[in-house]
Amino acid sequence: QVQLVESGGGLVQAGDSLRLSCAASGRTFRWYVMAWFRQAPGQEREFVAAIRSSSLNTYYADSVKGRFTISRDNAKNTMYLQMDSLNSEDTALYYCGARVRAGIASSNYGRREAYDYWGQGTQVTVSS
Repeated sequence: QVQLVESGGGLVQAGDSLRLSCAASGRTFRWYVMAWFRQAPGQEREFVAAIRSSSLNTYYADSVKGRFTISRDNAKNTMYLQMDSLNSEDTALYYCGARVRAGIASSNYGRREAYDYWGQGTQVTVSS
């Protein structure tokens, strides 16, 4: 069982920055594929970014490329999402997900079904 706890959300103005954190349990965190998804009211949960265990491979949704940066610190069992140049369309509940199963095709990083565990989410609200 893996527990994930997100933090760092809040209310900010357009153009501001925020850094989200996702703390994970488990001694094998370094092997997990980790991801951020978000869900706005009335919409489906959508992919934001993913990172492989080595941090050498990262993946982003087109809507956040160039503005968001995903990273991880395996020594701290923590993943981060640095969000810059926020706009109102970034308003959502942000979730972190963990994949503990081995092997994943690059085409699957953006699929909710690829991840085995989820946190409770942290709210990000951007006022314009």
